[in-house]
Amino acid sequence: MFDLLVKGGTLPDGAVADIGITGDRIAAVGRLDAEAAKVIDATGDLVSPPFVDPHFHMDATLSFGLPRVNASGTLLEGISLWGELRDIATVEELVDRAVTYCDWAVSMGLLAIRTHVDTTPDHLRGVEAMLEVKRRVAPYLDLQLVAFPQDGLYRTKTGRQNVLRALDMGVDVVGGIPHFERTMEEGAESLRDLGRMAAERGLMWDVHCDETDDPMSRHVETMAREVTRHGLGGRAAGSHLTSMHSMDNYYVSKLLPLIAEAGMTAIPNPLINITLQGRHDTYPKRRGLTRVKEMQAMGISVGWGQDCVLDPWYSLGTADMLDVAFMGLHVAQMTHPAEMARCFTMVTETNARIMNLPDYGLRPGCLASLVVLDAGSPTEALRLRPDRLAVVSKGKLVAERRRNDARLSLAGRPQSVRRRLPGPG
Repeated sequence: MFDLLVKGGTLPDGAVADIGITGDRIAAVGRLDAEAAKVIDATGDLVSPPFVDPHFHMDATLSFGLPRVNASGTLLEGISLWGELRDIATVEELVDRAVTYCDWAVSMGLLAIRTHVDTTPDHLRGVEAMLEVKRRVAPYLDLQLVAFPQDGLYRTKTGRQNVLRALDMGVDVVGGIPHFERTMEEGAESLRDLGRMAAERGLMWDVHCDETDDPMSRHVETMAREVTRHGLGGRAAGSHLTSMHSMDNYYVSKLLPLIAEAGMTAIPNPLINITLQGRHDTYPKRRGLTRVKEMQAMGISVGWGQDCVLDPWYSLGTADMLDVAFMGLHVAQMTHPAEMARCFTMVTETNARIMNLPDYGLRPGCLASLVVLDAGSPTEALRLRPDRLAVVSKGKLVAERRRNDARLSLAGRPQSVRRRLPGPG
């Protein structure tokens, strides 16, 4: 007797299986002839582990237009606008917007998020707010907080002190932004400092690294060295890495083996990287996405991040990680069926590894969190970005949606074709 039974779903590897859930754990996977307090019929539907977002800014989310719209669309104007907003926003406003976003996320099957929290202002209201959000959503969503010195560790008088204060308050991950320090030298020193912090405290390390069109911004080289020095390995992630888009190929041929040797991971954010980068170009106009396939070929774990939704940097977004992967596969030109399937894995299993999430997956003993999608395979899910028919978090059904039976069929054929076309996936 299970508490919950998901019947007949298609797993990401193509296997068809039932999933029996007891309490907050997956108890069995296979052909299960058993009763359950509740049954979800997933026949013909894709059943996936939950979506995971390893890079977001929840303190700024849903604030688009406050205090005004980013007229230039640039990263720097967005930072300037956020600098005004963070000093007038109350803890209550920050909490309300973030919890609303978390509800959006859960409805889309997104059940784990790593969010960077600005530690620049001495009042640390953003940190206070995000700690409260983490507490509130813990029953249904896993939230990791990064101590992020938006204006630089050394560029502001209390930048370093406030990172330490945030970590002492209970923030989970050490952040950083070396390319925003006053000089390249200070940027490199900030990485050495932050790497020591992470190592001494036994924490993960996630750095906004080289988020610029400048091919000479090469802080990821220093970060990789510090990851190797402290043995941080997969506990460290370089986010954005957009300067690699513009770097000389010869230098990159040296850089990628250093990153691979360090064992660190990479988090490009395709929706935002292609929107904010290249704003100073005429034509050809760069789009700033880092070298995803090249890093993957070196064995580096690369996951897609959302970064922003309705905030000073990005005026769109729905908390749907399939939108992120869909854009990523286009910009990275990952259109082979195997590459498209990998893009789906990047917003599920790969991102879970980047965040070091325990007990993630669809195996017996794993945490009972999953999503049922109105699609038949990972590549079809990317093509359709379909409805989430059911979302289960930690053994509880937290979101459910009736299948849209009113959809038009193809050339009068039965609705069972579900808009599928012949071919792979």
